[in-house]
Amino acid sequence: MRSTQRSRGAAWRRLGRISGPRLSRGNLLAAAITLLLGLALVAQVQSTQAGDLTDLPEDDLIALLDDVTGRADSLRQEVQQLERDRDRLAGGQDEVAAAEAAQSRLDSYQILAGTVAVSGPGIEVLVRDPDRELTTTAIIDMIQELRDGGAEAIQIGDVRVVASTWVEARRDTLTVDGTTVEEPYRVLAIGDSHTLAGALAIPGGFTDNVRRNGGTVDVQESPDITVDALHTPTSPTYAQPVP
Repeated sequence: MRSTQRSRGAAWRRLGRISGPRLSRGNLLAAAITLLLGLALVAQVQSTQAGDLTDLPEDDLIALLDDVTGRADSLRQEVQQLERDRDRLAGGQDEVAAAEAAQSRLDSYQILAGTVAVSGPGIEVLVRDPDRELTTTAIIDMIQELRDGGAEAIQIGDVRVVASTWVEARRDTLTVDGTTVEEPYRVLAIGDSHTLAGALAIPGGFTDNVRRNGGTVDVQESPDITVDALHTPTSPTYAQPVP
């Protein structure tokens, strides 16, 4: 009994140190999640004990023990990671960590929105269509093939390709987001260069379509591609964030 009381007292003192002078949002979050993980483990064990284990065959009992042990190990690792995060945040690094995380998200959003120039490995594609047989569907197929290949940034002529980009191929002109792109069409894509090149070489895909209509597609892999065309985002008219 005294041992239990001492254990409880030690636990309360430890919790008091967590939420004492170094109280912060990070501390509270880590403590709350740690408590919830502990309760989940207790509930799992109690649920297991509540069952009639005497009727289970030996193989099922071993499997059940392995499952509980695995869950306990996983929860223990999560608790250790949360404690490390708590100590880092409590050590005065919370503002730095938050700023770094916010900057990382901002960089990703800017790349996706096409509002910043980017560079990296990728491919340069030169599409020649002397007979002007290229269709809107073919251009959309090319963009989709590059995206399926993991392209993180795409540029056609002087136009950055983003989620809202539209294309229109007529007999004499190719228009991308309202801008006329001259033939031969130069396309840049950043990503794994070998994968991107392979994506455009899929049988029956964009390259085969162009060649079948008298054109050519020249793909050059490069360790350093620069996509510097920028997209100017517009405010949505109808879509609004859900609270």
